[in-house]
Amino acid sequence: MLTISSLTYRIAGELLFEETSVRIGSGRCIGIVGRNGCGKTTLLKLIQGIYEPDSGDLSLVRDTSIAAVDQEILGGPTTPIEIVLAADKERKALLSEADTALDPERIVEIQIRLSDIGAHSAPSRAATILAGLGINETAQNEPIQNLSGGWRMRVSLAATLFAEPDLLLLDEPTNHLDLEAAIWLESYLKNYPRTILLVSHDRHLLNNVADGILHIESRVFSLYPGGYDDFAKIYAERQSANVAYHLRQEAKKTKLEEFVKRFRYNASKARQAQSRLKALQRLNNVPVVAESRDIEIEFPKPKNLAPPLATLLSVTAGYVAETAVLENLDLQIDPNDRIALLGANGNGKSTFARVLAGQLKPFSGQIVLAPKISIGYFAQHQIDTLDINATAFEQLSKVMSESSGQQVRARLGSFGFSQDKVEVLVGNLSGGEKARLNFAIISASAPQILVLDEPTNHLDLQTRDALIESLNNYPGAVVLISHDWDLIELTTERLWIVKNRTIHAYDGDLENYRREILGYKELSSPKQKGMKKNIKGKTVRQNAVAARQKRIPLQKALESAEYRLN
Repeated sequence: MLTISSLTYRIAGELLFEETSVRIGSGRCIGIVGRNGCGKTTLLKLIQGIYEPDSGDLSLVRDTSIAAVDQEILGGPTTPIEIVLAADKERKALLSEADTALDPERIVEIQIRLSDIGAHSAPSRAATILAGLGINETAQNEPIQNLSGGWRMRVSLAATLFAEPDLLLLDEPTNHLDLEAAIWLESYLKNYPRTILLVSHDRHLLNNVADGILHIESRVFSLYPGGYDDFAKIYAERQSANVAYHLRQEAKKTKLEEFVKRFRYNASKARQAQSRLKALQRLNNVPVVAESRDIEIEFPKPKNLAPPLATLLSVTAGYVAETAVLENLDLQIDPNDRIALLGANGNGKSTFARVLAGQLKPFSGQIVLAPKISIGYFAQHQIDTLDINATAFEQLSKVMSESSGQQVRARLGSFGFSQDKVEVLVGNLSGGEKARLNFAIISASAPQILVLDEPTNHLDLQTRDALIESLNNYPGAVVLISHDWDLIELTTERLWIVKNRTIHAYDGDLENYRREILGYKELSSPKQKGMKKNIKGKTVRQNAVAARQKRIPLQKALESAEYRLN
C-alpha cells in the first residue's frame, strides 16, 4: 500500500526526518505516535503530496485514493448532508452525467456503476455517519453556516469517512468530539475495510483500533506490532536494554581513556595506547540513547473543609432568559468525590461546569458552597485568552501576586516548566505547554474542587499520563468533562449523565454506557483484553481512593501541628 524509502525532510533547515524508511501493507490501521513536534502531521502532508521530501521516496499502489479531513469548511447555504454526499466524487459525477446522457448504452453503464457503488443508499449512509458524530437530522438539513467551528469539523470528518478512500488519513480525529461521538468513531474505524493512518494522543482509541504503531523518534520511523500498550511495553524494554548497554559503553570508555592518558607517550605501551585510542573513537561514534523528557503536573494540596463542599438546590440555569439548559438540579459534591459528566455535546455539561465554577449565574435556585472554598476551573477557551506577549512567569505572577518570584518559579516547575521555559513568551509555547500553564493558573489558590472541561485536547500521551497520576494524588474533589476514555476510567469513581435538561447518577460503568451509545440491548461478557483493562482501571481507582483516605488523617494532623506552631 505505502512504501517510504530513505525519506529526508527539513523544516527551516532543521532535520525532521533523516534517511528513514517504512512499509505499510493494505488493510492495516497504523497509529502514529511521538513527541509533539516530531513530525506526525508533517508525515501525513508528505503522503498527500502537500509537501515534497528533500530526498527519498513515498510511493503508493497505483490508483490508490487518499483522503484527509479538511481543516477548513467555509460557511454557506450548503447543508451538512449535501457536503457529505458530495465527498463521493464518482457518485456525484455519475449522477450529473445521468441527467444529461443520451446514449442508451452509456445510460445503462452509468446505472450499473451507480448500483455497484451503492449510490441510491448513499443518503441513508451519509445520515448515519453524521448522526454517529452527533449531528441530528434537523442540523443535517440546515445551512452549514449555522454551525460552529467545532461542529463543522465533525461535518468534515463525516465527509472523509463517507468518501471511504483506500488510504484514510486522520489527524487527532477525536479532538472536536464528545465521548459519545468518540465511542461511535472507534466502532466505525474498527470495521473500516481499507487502510488507516491515525495520528492520535488517545490511548484508548489506539489500543482498540490500531494493529500497529509507527513511532517517530530521533528523525526515524519504527513500526511496532499491536496497539499502544503493546508498543509501550516493547519500547520500554528496548530503552532499558539500551540504557544498560550505554552504561557498559561508558564504563569501557572510562577505562580506555585512563589507559590512553597514562601510556600514550610511553614507548613500550605506545602501540597498545594507539589501539585503545581507535577503540575509544569507535565508542564515541555510537549514538547516545535519547532520554525521555519527564512531564510533571502537581496540583497543590488544598486545605480540608467539612462536607459538603457544594450543594445545588433546585438550580435552573441557561444563557437566554426563559430558555433553560438545565432545570431543578439537586446535587451535592463532597471532598474526594471523583465525578465524570456523560452526555452528548449541547446537553449542558459545560453549562453545569460554569455554574459550579461561579462563571454563570443560575436563573433560580440556590448554590451553597463551603466557607472559604476555592474552585479551580479549566476550560479550553481559557488557553486562547492567555496573554501571548507575556512570559509564563509573568502570566502566573499576576495570579500569585502575593508570592515571591521564587515561589512562582517553583509552582511553574511543579507543572513541568524548566528554567528556560519560564521566560518564554506564551505565544511561543506549544499547545500542551499552554495547557499546563493554565493548570498552574487555575490551581494557584489550592482549590478544594477542580472542574476540568476537556483538559486533554492539547496534551500528548506522556502528559496525559502525568495528568492521570496527578489527579489520583490530588486529595480534593474532581468534576470532569472529557472524551478521553482512559482519563475518565482511571480517575473518576462516579458517573453523572446530563440529559433532558437534568443531571442524575448513572448506575452502570463506561462499558455499559459504550454499549448503550452503540445500541446494544444487553451487556454480554467483555472480551478478555477489555476485561483486563477494566480490572486494571478499577484497581488504579481503588488504589488512588485508598491512598487519599490514608492521607486525610495525616494531613489533618499536619495542619493541626502547623496551627499550634503558629
